[in-house]
Amino acid sequence: MTSTVRRAGGFAVVGTLALAAPSLGAAAFAPFAAVALLAAFVVDDGPLFELFARPGDRQDGRLNGLAGFALAATGLALLATVPRVTMPLSVFAAAVLILAYGNLGARLVDSRTPDESLRAAGFVGSAVLAGTAGQAAIASLTGDAVLLSRFVLLAAVGGLVGAVLRTVLYERDDPLVMLSIGLVLWGVEVLAGPVSPTQTAVALALTVALGYAAYALGTASVAGMITGVLLLLFAVVFGGFGWALVLVSFFGVGALATKFRYDSKAERGVAEGNDGARGTGNVLGNSGVSLVSVVGYAAAQTLGYPFVSDLLVLAFAGSAAAAMSDTLSSEIGGLFDQPRLITSLKPVPAGTDGAVTWQGEVAGALGAALVAGVSVLVLPLPAQTAAIAILAGGLVGMTVDSLLGATVEGAGLGNQAVNFLATFAGALGAVVVWIPL
Repeated sequence: MTSTVRRAGGFAVVGTLALAAPSLGAAAFAPFAAVALLAAFVVDDGPLFELFARPGDRQDGRLNGLAGFALAATGLALLATVPRVTMPLSVFAAAVLILAYGNLGARLVDSRTPDESLRAAGFVGSAVLAGTAGQAAIASLTGDAVLLSRFVLLAAVGGLVGAVLRTVLYERDDPLVMLSIGLVLWGVEVLAGPVSPTQTAVALALTVALGYAAYALGTASVAGMITGVLLLLFAVVFGGFGWALVLVSFFGVGALATKFRYDSKAERGVAEGNDGARGTGNVLGNSGVSLVSVVGYAAAQTLGYPFVSDLLVLAFAGSAAAAMSDTLSSEIGGLFDQPRLITSLKPVPAGTDGAVTWQGEVAGALGAALVAGVSVLVLPLPAQTAAIAILAGGLVGMTVDSLLGATVEGAGLGNQAVNFLATFAGALGAVVVWIPL
């Protein structure tokens, strides 16, 4: 057994202290606070130090990693016991166990193979098992109902959040990962409606299958695949399967458009980098507004604001239409000659930011129309006329993307930020157009 696996196992044992929370009550923070104090000020040598020490800890002579982990768990324990509105104890335990055992699963896989996708699977799989078991144990100890399907769903969300953050952060940032998982799960627990076992099973099976297909076909990196799966799961949890279907239409058609005649686009200098595999930044740049919209929809539904809910459905669909329109206009339009700069209509070389072709504009309009059609069929839209607003939102987003590309992209804004602003413009455009209809 390697030292990294032993260390991860030690952290998992410490994380298991979260299961004592129901017995300790308001003192649920105490075991982790004690571990943090010991790690920071007492244990500086010997077997325990060697078990928990990360490379930087030996240089400092202090178990900084363990101290940070325990302090993060202490903070979540206080949120679960002190405020007037407390985090559920089951969510507190799940957050701690998801990170601790997720890391252990990743390390076990890593000790046998360097494959990044298998490492991510090890993290998520172990996190889901530990998070589910932890919630079930807390429910049993407190006398609450054991809602296994909900526990699995929450554990899956937490595992995917942790896996995404692990791809962009360092090991020393585990406290931030744990706190993020806890806060996200708390939000899901408050806003998500009841989910049946069948819905949970179908949601997990579909999202995992679609994510694996995207990775296997080379349309997403490991990090991009995990992020996409998480977004689809959020769409199901906060909105329903129809919301996820709208995102799937964009992810699927957009990915196919990216791969379409990829070699020709590469020769022209207009192909998506990394062989067309999109990463976390690409996914969030195109779908971040959709995520905010569906979470806002769930909040509006919970608080009883139907008009706001209607606007957020339109914003969601408008942002997806803009993402689809922009992707198709770029991927299809890049195959044709004589592009023109949108601000002056002067001919420019292929690949110039802000360049458009009429073929690309037509493809973008068709993409927006596709999302509008799917949205009318599967989303709780306020009226059939909403399709017009969604189509308009898609065209607005596509145009804003080109205008930003011709003016500010590369001189202060990157491609992902431009994509985010374009999808925001699409969401706003759909709402503004619909109001007078």
